[in-house]
Amino acid sequence: MNHDHYDDNYIRGILNTVKTIAMVGASAKDNRPSYFAFKYLGERGYNMIPINPGLAGKELLGRKIYAKLSDVPEPIDMVDIFRAANYALPIVQEALTLNPRPRVIWMQLTIRNDEAAALAEQNGMKVVMNRCPKIEYGRLSSEIGWIGVNSRILSSKRAKLLGGGVQRMSLSRPTLAGGSTGATDRASRENS
Repeated sequence: MNHDHYDDNYIRGILNTVKTIAMVGASAKDNRPSYFAFKYLGERGYNMIPINPGLAGKELLGRKIYAKLSDVPEPIDMVDIFRAANYALPIVQEALTLNPRPRVIWMQLTIRNDEAAALAEQNGMKVVMNRCPKIEYGRLSSEIGWIGVNSRILSSKRAKLLGGGVQRMSLSRPTLAGGSTGATDRASRENS
């Protein structure tokens, strides 16, 4: 697989099918990127499991923190690696000892380990490197465009809520890269 570019359908397929995500390197510090991603994905309905040996036995956002993947008492669909690239191979090796095995290895932004990726793929796992599931979820669900980021439109007007209340985002509908949706297309026409 070409890990320099991922088709949106590949990413969407992963995010639509995984339910339980073990985040290796989850931090309890609320100013760390792993904390933001952990919280965001949990709020989107994923069963998040924090992995951090220095915090094992404590809780993160109501979830018990485990020291390592093999301590988790339930099946894991995806391992999200929030550690430096040199830790990816041992994490993949540990993931391969789990029964059942996770279906996906996801390495966060700036993390790329081709040896770890090859090992995971040789054992039937899907792999994503140098991407953030939080960012990809927001982009593919148009949530990022919905709040005005990457919509190609600058406005001081508050976005209109459709149906009055909280809008739920979905990964089920295809969108173009960059967050183009019917709403952004209409707004673009209105402003031209």
